[in-house]
Amino acid sequence: MATFPLTIVTPDGVQFTGQAIELVVRTTAGDIGIMAGHVELVSALGMGRATVVTPEGRRYAACIGGMLSVEKTGVTLVATTFEWAEEIDRQRAQASLDRALAVLQDTQATKTEKALAQARRMRAMVRRSVAESAR
Repeated sequence: MATFPLTIVTPDGVQFTGQAIELVVRTTAGDIGIMAGHVELVSALGMGRATVVTPEGRRYAACIGGMLSVEKTGVTLVATTFEWAEEIDRQRAQASLDRALAVLQDTQATKTEKALAQARRMRAMVRRSVAESAR
């Protein structure tokens, strides 16, 4: 299968650099699959599971926010958060979900607190779901 150069970076550094067969990632407009020879594009990233297929195999990650750039010379994914499934702390993700749900159920919570809790809930659900795919 044809491959393309893929680089995945976050504020914490390079998460992946190498040849990929396919990249599937959630954009703000929905999921998109990238293969060698894909049309050039730039897109904002949403919140969801990323799938990276290389000649060595398939890996999953929680990918939250950022930008995707597809050029003739390669693909660059700049993510706010990118965690490989096998590196996600399941207990921490569950604890974050539990805290967010508590705020959402709190009748005394402000509108801002509830909006932040809703975002935390979504992130925790993505992380938990991706972690389960590593089992």
